[in-house]
Amino acid sequence: MKKVIALAGMLCSSIALAGPGDQVTYPEGYKDNYTPYLSLNRTRNDDQYIRLFINDTGLSGTEANGQLPYGSKIVAEIYKVVKDADGKVVTSSLGQRIPNKFAAIAVMERRKGAAAEYPEGLGNDDWDFAVFKPDGKRADKDLLKCASCHAPYKETHYLFSYEHIIAEQKLK
Repeated sequence: MKKVIALAGMLCSSIALAGPGDQVTYPEGYKDNYTPYLSLNRTRNDDQYIRLFINDTGLSGTEANGQLPYGSKIVAEIYKVVKDADGKVVTSSLGQRIPNKFAAIAVMERRKGAAAEYPEGLGNDDWDFAVFKPDGKRADKDLLKCASCHAPYKETHYLFSYEHIIAEQKLK
């Protein structure tokens, strides 16, 4: 009985100590089950290209305030890009960077209570973040940087691609 109580105590304390990204899981099957809605040069990194996918919950519509519903999950495939012999980024005739090496999978998930796991001002209306390696293992990334980068985008519900999601919802 003492072992059961000790185990229950450890479980409860680990749940209470959950931090940013701890509850975001790798999005198994996202390529088959999520909708791709945008591919472009990554805005914050000069040597990256990004492909974005969203789950059906995120495409189901918005709440009265325009926010995507809880359970919405956005997946970003992040690629390093082609560089020339001098290390300069190569762009296509369309002016876009050319994806090369698959580098990471970033996930944003709107989850009730997620804001409480972040410092004040970085709760972003319950959007939580995680980054995974291409093999699906969790990457050791500072998720506060993710939250900080998205925090100024309150007008678009903390999303860089909000307008593209709304357009995709209308196409469904």
